Amino acid sequence: MLRSVGQERLTGSGEDPRVTELRTAVSRLRRELAGHPAEFPDRGIAEDELAALDAMACGGRPEILRLRRSLLLVAGAIGSVSALASGLRDVRVAVDLFGGPPRHP
Repeated sequence: MLRSVGQERLTGSGEDPRVTELRTAVSRLRRELAGHPAEFPDRGIAEDELAALDAMACGGRPEILRLRRSLLLVAGAIGSVSALASGLRDVRVAVDLFGGPPRHP
């Protein structure tokens, strides 16, 4: 089914596939982070922002600026943990599916 606003395809369940992709990527990174044995100073920030991303995705139509803010906070918190790089990349790709932030004139 094609919607006129934004021309995005909906899944059979009516969920925007971008939301499905975001939920999947966030869930995967949350699991990887939970299983990562090393403690690092900003781990709590990463966990909180991943929870926020999940909540936004569950809401169905996330706000792009808020998505990008959370992504930046997660990247800043775990960016140096190479074991989590693939999961972080997947979350970034999922956020990018929603497009860039609005441009100001």
